[in-house]
This record gives sequence, structure tokens and C-alpha cells, in this order.
Amino acid sequence: MYSLNETTCSTGFGRRILRVSNSVNAWVWMAYDQLNLELIRDIEQRFGTIGLVFIESEMKGRSRPYHKQKLALLLSNQRHFSLEAQAQGYAVQYIVTKGDYAGVIEALAEPERPIHCIEAAEYSTRLELESLIDSGHLVTHSHRGWLTPRNWFVEAVGTTPPFRMDRFYRKVRTSTGWLMANGQPVGGKYSFDEENRKPWKGEPAAPSVPVFESDEIDSEVEELVNRVFHDHPGSIDFSQIPTTRHDAGRMLDFARQCLMHFGTYEDAMSTDSRGLFHTRLASLLNLHRVMPRTAIELALESDAQLNNIEGFVRQLIWREYVHHIHEVTDGFRTLEINRSMSRRDANWHETAPLDSEAHPNHLEQTYPLPQAFWGQKSGLACLDESVSSVMDEGWTHHIPRLMVLSNIAHLLDVHPRELTDWFHVAFIDAYDWVVEPNVLGMGTFALGSAMMTKPYVAGSAYINRMSNHCKSCEFHPKKTCPIGRLYWAYLDRHSLAFSGNHRLSMAMRNVAKRSEEMKRVDHRTFLRVQEALTNGQTLRPDEQ
Repeated sequence: MYSLNETTCSTGFGRRILRVSNSVNAWVWMAYDQLNLELIRDIEQRFGTIGLVFIESEMKGRSRPYHKQKLALLLSNQRHFSLEAQAQGYAVQYIVTKGDYAGVIEALAEPERPIHCIEAAEYSTRLELESLIDSGHLVTHSHRGWLTPRNWFVEAVGTTPPFRMDRFYRKVRTSTGWLMANGQPVGGKYSFDEENRKPWKGEPAAPSVPVFESDEIDSEVEELVNRVFHDHPGSIDFSQIPTTRHDAGRMLDFARQCLMHFGTYEDAMSTDSRGLFHTRLASLLNLHRVMPRTAIELALESDAQLNNIEGFVRQLIWREYVHHIHEVTDGFRTLEINRSMSRRDANWHETAPLDSEAHPNHLEQTYPLPQAFWGQKSGLACLDESVSSVMDEGWTHHIPRLMVLSNIAHLLDVHPRELTDWFHVAFIDAYDWVVEPNVLGMGTFALGSAMMTKPYVAGSAYINRMSNHCKSCEFHPKKTCPIGRLYWAYLDRHSLAFSGNHRLSMAMRNVAKRSEEMKRVDHRTFLRVQEALTNGQTLRPDEQ
């Protein structure tokens, strides 16, 4: 059984496991995504001996229909980390509850002896803890897990839109000296993006993803998740997810292999290798099992060619960028933008109420998320393979996320919040601060030009060029695939919103050149595909 110190008991929700020490000067609650002792060094320097509090909350797990693989990753990593911390001499309280975090923390706090914590990354957690902080039950400390301070972002980008990555990227590079020499970027330019757009034809061989062995803690977590969250989507496969400190080390070794070709093929997609040269470190970075600085150092010490190193460094700085944007806009709540109501279960349950808060929706897109995103076959090989990866592993890399999953949903005018919530619950590395900027800001253009100068949309030609999906699809990429017509119908349907956008001027001129009959066929294709996928039907070429 899972145990701390000499205490051994069932870990079902509602039980408490603890090791208490009278010598503890302060207790620190470490949230589910703060699983690294480096995060508490400042608190230790101030208070000396500290004890650690961990909380499992059934209410948090049920707040969204989270993929079982995601819940398993979070719970097992937290349990393993608590034992690793105890083995290093920390007093530990591990509490499981059917309630929320705030209720447990309030009960633990004593007069004149509040609980301490690191500032929460997720907006939802900060909101939950707000009253405890105001009342003095909880004292927050700065988060040591970010690579960049807020003032760098403010100096480079500001606190109001438009937000642009390039200015922040250059600020970080020059301030840190990463890939810089004598004040200039190594290689003569900041970005090697033009060299990082090659399709993958099978060579060089993609490295084999580590396979992990389950232990007793993993088995307990699997039983718990399947019992308590039995109605959640997906299944659990611990062979695919790292849960221990040793596992994290293996993933760093894997990342070193990936870096040799990461940048060159980072935009490629293939059914022969779901991850290709992507490091899969995001889930560990976002839990802080691996510190971002460790990942940066790994890249800077690599023998890979410059375009591969720069591509990886750019990804890590993008992670900082979206975190800052989410914080300075209070989760986009300060932006003046079109908004609309939405349900918050990503269309998983048969029925669900509308949220009381209106959500960003620049183009006023209101269709429900198709059941194809939950595994119902659409007939489009690119979409079905990408969804299969998510349902199997809770993961796929950033190009299927952007140019297949987000692209198709956006072309179908799916409500941006429903798609964003799907990413949030289905991906093992998704948290509100990272998924909302990436999907609302980049994947769906729900924020308008606040983050992006134009929407990221494409027809079948892009997917055919960058992947092998079209070879296994019943649809011909040029003759029968509906994604091309969905693209043209989208641009025509939202032409007023895009008028004056110079980044779309060529595309809009091409839309204007299409005959009225072609536009009608485009629109009919949109309506047919939208209706079919909304109703859970599979598209067929002979029905086009």
C-alpha cells in the first residue's frame, strides 16, 4: 500500500496520511504542478525547517471531465514526489479529500501560524485561494519555476494588446545571453524557422520513446482513477507516462536524442511516429518535475545543429510568453472583445449548463464540438489519427494540435471555448495558463489580433505536404477532401472580419476570384460536414 513514514492505509478520497514533526517551523502546501524542491529554497532560507503539505482533491478532479491518463499522471507524480521528499528528510502531510484545496488549507492553518504556498500558476487555483490569502490563512511566495520575470515581458511587450512574441523573444535572448555572442545572435539571426519546416520521409529514424514500468503506487492510482472517475474519457497506460524522479531522468536522456533533429522536423506529422523528434517534456515541465532551466541547459549544451537548438529554445520562451500574457490579462478577462456563453465540459456529457461567464469569441463561432474529437470516426484520416493519439496517450505534438485539431474545429466554426476546454481536459500537459493562450489566441483566433496577426488556418494542401495522412485517407487531397472547401468557405463567411488585414490580403483576393457557384459549393460543403460531424456521422467521398 502507498505509505508515508510508518503510516500505511487506504488512499481512497477522504483519508489522511501524514508524518508530523514538532521541529517544523512552517508548513508549505505544494500544489499539484509544483513538484520540485527547488521551488521552496527561498522559503527554507527564511524559515529553516519546513514541512510539506500535499492534497488530493476529488472536487478538482471532477471540475472537468479530465482524461484518465491525465489524472493518473498528476496523482502518481504527486504521490511519488511526496515520498521522494520524505526520503530527503522533509516532514510530510498528505491529505485526500472529497472537497477542495481551500477547505483543507483553512482547516490546517492555525492562529498566528498560517500555511505557506508558492504562487499558483493556474488562474482557477489562484481564484480558489484568494479568500484564504486575504484572511491571512495562506501566505504566498514567488514562483522560482519560471525562466523570465514579469518586468521583462512588460518592458518588451507591454500589458495591453497587441502582444507579439518576437519582441519578447529578442528581449529574453539578449538579457540571458542564450545563443548570443558579442551582443548578436549566434548564426547571424534570431530565428531559423525557415529551416524548420521539412516533412519527414522516414529518415533519419525517430528515437524510440521510453517505456516505463508500473510500480505499486501506479497500480493504486490506476485503481483509484478507474473507480472514482470511471465516467471520464480515455484509459490509463502507465507504460507511456513518467511518474518518478528516475523516469524524469530517462525523459531528459530521450530529449537529448530528439534535439539532434528537433527543429528540422518539428512541423512534420507521420503515422509512423506520432512524436517524431518532439521531446515530450511539456508534461514534466508543467508539473516542474523537470525545471525549465534544466531543459534550457540541456539544449545549450547539445551538439545539435543551431537550427535544432534555436527551435527548442524558442519553444521554451514561447511557454514563458503565453504564461505572461495569461497573467497580465487576468486570463483574457481584461480584453475588450466579442464574447459569448458556452458550456464547460467540451461537449462530453449529453447535457451541461452554460457557464455564467462569457468567453472570448472574436468571430462569433457557436457550433458544438463534434464527437469526432472524442473518438467517433470522422472519415478524415488526419483528424481521426490525431484524435486517436489524444485518446490513447493524452498527447500529440504541437502541429497536429494547431494545424489539424484546431484548424478543422476553427474551419467548422466550433465555439472556441468548447475546443479550448477539450484541449484542457484531454491533454496531459494542459493547464489554463498554457492552453487558453494557445487555443483561444492562436488556434482559433478567438482573441482577434490581440496575440496573432491572422488566424492559423489551412486547407488540405498543407496537411498533404507536411504529413502522410492523406495517403491512408479515403479522400483525395486535391479532388475530394472537404478541408479545402472548408477553408474557402471560412474565409468567405468571415470576410468582413478580415477586411483590412494585410496578412490575409492575398487569401481574400483569391476568395473574391472564386465564382459564385464555387462559393455556393464551398458553403454547402461546410453545412454538410458540420451537420454530419455534429451528429457523429462518418464522412465518405461518395457522399460529397
